[in-house]
Amino acid sequence: MRFQPLRKPLICSPVAEAILKARSNGRREIEISLNLGKSFQRAELTEKGIKVGEIELGWSQIEVAARRERDIYAIENGELAPLSIASDHFYKLVLVKWGAPPTLEIDGIHMHRILDVTPDVDSEMKIKLLGNLKCREILDVCTGLGYTAIAALKKGACKVVTIEKDENVIKLAQLNPWSWELANERVELKLGDAVEVIEEYEEEFDAVMHDPPRFSLAGELYSLEFYKKLARVLKPGGRIAHYVGQPGIHKGRKIWKGVLERMRLAGFDVRYDEQSRCVYGYRKR
Repeated sequence: MRFQPLRKPLICSPVAEAILKARSNGRREIEISLNLGKSFQRAELTEKGIKVGEIELGWSQIEVAARRERDIYAIENGELAPLSIASDHFYKLVLVKWGAPPTLEIDGIHMHRILDVTPDVDSEMKIKLLGNLKCREILDVCTGLGYTAIAALKKGACKVVTIEKDENVIKLAQLNPWSWELANERVELKLGDAVEVIEEYEEEFDAVMHDPPRFSLAGELYSLEFYKKLARVLKPGGRIAHYVGQPGIHKGRKIWKGVLERMRLAGFDVRYDEQSRCVYGYRKR
């Protein structure tokens, strides 16, 4: 299937604060972004609030957005609609830094590194481990907000097949302007369980980016059985990068050691990269 963006006007704390500052300075208009910094447009300041074309938002709503430093809202009929979904889990888009992509939070757990790098830099470091991607076909396991798939496109990949199990994650990606490049014709989105979807392929991909949730949420994606499936879909000599992170590192746990052992048993020549926190290498010939 093709990814379909949902283009709604968005507001977050930095934008709301800039609007309030403009009001206090007596200004009648201001250039603002309603898509998380991807583009800017003129907003008129009125007695009631702001007006951008047909979009209007009152001062009380702007003040709420200004106070919520991590939250992102869609503007719907003059009201704030949080970019979150309450289901079996609680999903939320979270502002990391103005000018950088937001992260996805599931039950309070961030799906990207945010303390030392921004999500886009995090994704670029992972994709760099795959080497030259020009005119290559890539499998991206666990789409998330699509940042690694987009990074692969920017590196010249001619095709990216990306697999995501959770429809709620895709719904939030559709609302996230930093995910909209997934609509590229070179991207094929497969909605389903990667353990099953991956059975459709054999020695088809030049590289695999495996970026699953942490082990406690998706242990099957760290199993020897699944690593064997990853080896099967790769062409001989094909490269792989597998983000494992550092959960439990402060308690002395080094999850990548078990990952290295299982991936080697599955037919990979791999090592651990401290900077990206990935296990990476290639399928043995």
